[in-house]
Amino acid sequence: MIKGRVHSIETFGTVDGPGIRFILFMQGCPLRCKYCHNRDTWDVKGGTEYTVDEIITEINKYSSYMKFSGGGLTVSGGEATLQPEFLKELFKKAKENNIHTCLDTSGFVDIDTIDPILDYTDLVLLDLKHMVPDKCKDLVGVSIEKTLKLAKHLSDRNIPVWIRHVLVPGVTDDRENLELMGKFISTLNNVDRVEILPYHTLGVHKWENMGFEYELKGVPDATKEDVQKAAKVLAEFGVNVHNK
Repeated sequence: MIKGRVHSIETFGTVDGPGIRFILFMQGCPLRCKYCHNRDTWDVKGGTEYTVDEIITEINKYSSYMKFSGGGLTVSGGEATLQPEFLKELFKKAKENNIHTCLDTSGFVDIDTIDPILDYTDLVLLDLKHMVPDKCKDLVGVSIEKTLKLAKHLSDRNIPVWIRHVLVPGVTDDRENLELMGKFISTLNNVDRVEILPYHTLGVHKWENMGFEYELKGVPDATKEDVQKAAKVLAEFGVNVHNK
């Protein structure tokens, strides 16, 4: 029996996909994002084990709310694709129960690993960390190539995508990054929405409580004006940012 390691569950999520959503935060992540607000998800041996049936039973308790709102199941992390067998079986069982499936991912995954999961995926939330490879590696520990490869693959498969980007003042708000992002997004044919997520410091206490140094200490939260400025750059390439 396949079990998955789960960090936490949110039963009435409203920001990670359409409608009211049951959000499963999986344990484990190969990235080391300096701004991570779920620092406690990194350890692959942490969390609580669940079977697919246990999760489906929990989701079905909220099915009326989800279906009324056009919501469903979102699996996030950490990085959910670190547990591909569990994720595939969960999405497969969800589809059998007429539950909308959404994968929130960094895209740092091999195509062969994620493809069987995509057969049961209705929507992908894809996080573009930084479009400049060396700056991306410095910020999150890995380069952007795998994410871009996945983005093109999702476009080829015509699987709907929401592109997301965390705007960190002085780190990801430079024009080079935003221009490269605008150019790249404009080549995809499956993007339903582009979201610029303003950087915040709400997760800093988790780092400190765990005894880790928070490297971006002193970086201010991104303002509404910062987001609007970045959106204008993307608009130069025909990319419209969804304003919440």
